[in-house]
Amino acid sequence: MKIAVFGCGYVGLTTAVGLAEMGNEVLGVDINPTRIEMLLAGKAPFFEPGMEEMMKRNLSEGRLSFTLDTPSAIHFGQLVFSAVGTPPKKNHEADLTAVLSVAESFGRFGSQGKIFVNKSTVPVGTSEKIRETIERNAMSSFDYSVVSNPEFLREGTALQDFFHPDRIVIGIEPDDLGVKKSMDKLYRPMIDSGVPIQYTDVRSAEVIKYASNAFLATRISFINELAEFCELSGADIKTVAKGMGLDKRIGNTFLEAGLGFGGSCLPKDLGALIEKGGALGFDFKLLKEVQKINKRQPGRMIQKLKKHLTQLRGKTVAIWGLSFKPKTDDLREAPSLELITSLVKAKCKLKVFDPVSMMNMKNLFVKNPTVLKSLSFSTNPYDALKGAEALLIVTEWDEFRNPDYAKMKSLMSGDILIDGRNLLAPKEAREKGFRYESFGRILLSDNVAPTKNHPTKRNVSGRYHLIVKKNPAVRE
Repeated sequence: MKIAVFGCGYVGLTTAVGLAEMGNEVLGVDINPTRIEMLLAGKAPFFEPGMEEMMKRNLSEGRLSFTLDTPSAIHFGQLVFSAVGTPPKKNHEADLTAVLSVAESFGRFGSQGKIFVNKSTVPVGTSEKIRETIERNAMSSFDYSVVSNPEFLREGTALQDFFHPDRIVIGIEPDDLGVKKSMDKLYRPMIDSGVPIQYTDVRSAEVIKYASNAFLATRISFINELAEFCELSGADIKTVAKGMGLDKRIGNTFLEAGLGFGGSCLPKDLGALIEKGGALGFDFKLLKEVQKINKRQPGRMIQKLKKHLTQLRGKTVAIWGLSFKPKTDDLREAPSLELITSLVKAKCKLKVFDPVSMMNMKNLFVKNPTVLKSLSFSTNPYDALKGAEALLIVTEWDEFRNPDYAKMKSLMSGDILIDGRNLLAPKEAREKGFRYESFGRILLSDNVAPTKNHPTKRNVSGRYHLIVKKNPAVRE
């Protein structure tokens, strides 16, 4: 099939490369000339495992190309995908400017039988706006279809998610059998491999995307609030989460306590769903609390740091990890940004390391010299530790999971270790001489406290030994 994909960001490029890999002829479209030059040279504008290799192969084999020419792209594509961004406005409403711009071009240059496939994340009711825009800008009469085909890609595993999705959701107009036939043909390789495909009405498809992300965000905020409770009650959040996850009704995904969620999807989509609810006269009370819990997580890390460093001014703090999650260089809504801003405000000196996102961090703060002046970018994790009084682990990169504690101690001037992703074993970190803090984790010995009236102690077998003191007022 011949396909045009508008927008060459995370979703658009993954879609274009994935569809080309499946044997289709794909033309990617973007308004940024520099980005198009990069893509035609086989370079991805962001870090995503496997992306450049697959892109180069499909470019060389002629199934994939890129252009700035909107009219030719719409003439080319039997299917015209919109995968452009929908950034949040100040009130968190999704900005549909780019989506409606693609719809306008589709109306002006479209022709008989073409299908507009919206892959951008949009609020319910957007498909009607797309149709209105197409018809308002149409230069001639022609039959067309509008489809809602939401994406469920995760940064860091985007290609894997494209080829092996949990489900394919396609919203179409009732009885539009022609478009169903085309979409079945497009996704035939996945359908034949057993991937479930769900055809719905257009509005339901639009809500499914937002509902899915809102539920995942809710799970994360729930486990983070429970972690805070565990710290007060003496339970271990990892043990609790494992016990919960063994229940098939619950499952074990998105139950990792820590600094909370970030990125381009969950925060944005949560805010947009809450805003849309308000526009319809509905108050998403639960989702508002999910937002509040997530926003306070970076502050909780700073509170843990202040337990050991009551005075932050002039202190050197190392940070491992900047991106909002591993296997991506994306800093959008990353917890590291709030942490860095707060610590710089407190007059800390920061030494940071991330495997792939340090250049993005430099570019992000280039207009804020106060922050940039306080940041030192290190060449490796251990370089960041030199002279540091505390280490904050912010992103769960695999290379941070098995650190050389002896080397760490020799480089650091202090012994504070705040594990924002619960990567390390608390007992081991403390035995190696660190004042270790995490989110909701405890040492087994932390959970053993004598009762007021009957003091106890552990014997060598691990059992409790009760020490009974005789009451002198009682005669034998």
